[in-house]
Amino acid sequence: MALPRPPQNEETALRPRSPYAAAKLYGYWMVRNYREGYGLFATNGILFNHESPRRGETFVTRKITRAVARIKFGLQKKLYLGNLEARRDWGYAQDFVEAMWLMLQHDTQDDFVIATGEAHSVREFLEEAFGHVNLDWREYVEIDPKYFRPTEVDFLMGDASKARRILGWQPRVSFPELVRIMVDADIQALMDMHQCQDVIERLRQDNHLGPLGHGRSPR
Repeated sequence: MALPRPPQNEETALRPRSPYAAAKLYGYWMVRNYREGYGLFATNGILFNHESPRRGETFVTRKITRAVARIKFGLQKKLYLGNLEARRDWGYAQDFVEAMWLMLQHDTQDDFVIATGEAHSVREFLEEAFGHVNLDWREYVEIDPKYFRPTEVDFLMGDASKARRILGWQPRVSFPELVRIMVDADIQALMDMHQCQDVIERLRQDNHLGPLGHGRSPR
């Protein structure tokens, strides 16, 4: 069965291609059921990919930005990925949270697609992320077949024109800005960790303790 062609809007047929997507679709229909059957003020936000430094490390965006920081610090040599040509509509989570808030301020419950209306490939994400720290991603990225999904969706892009028209919402952070925010956050996290290790080592020295892993533990 062919998948709906982008851009996808509120009327697009919902065809989940993973257990994760199927679980979200259950939630979608439960909201519709309670709204239509019991008159609850219940709104569905059909949110396309929304990213931030808080994204889990196993998601491809965060996997990339975390690897960029670790490679820049000399803590990692390679990054293994699957399909680099998959295209996604990536937005900034903070922008999407504003959209959620606007939905709840609206007088009428409804369903809204929230998306940037732009699609970028994993390859483009790599170019932006590695380029931000002046590295060539092709020197560090290798393809591993185990990361290819058996039911891959090659192209997702949302049409949020309804949310723009009714809620007055629009994304503020561009794709390049989003990638830079995530890379900078992962670099800062490593810098903070390094500074903490320096402080711990100085405290151990002040208390006449040996390096970590040697000598007795402090009481």
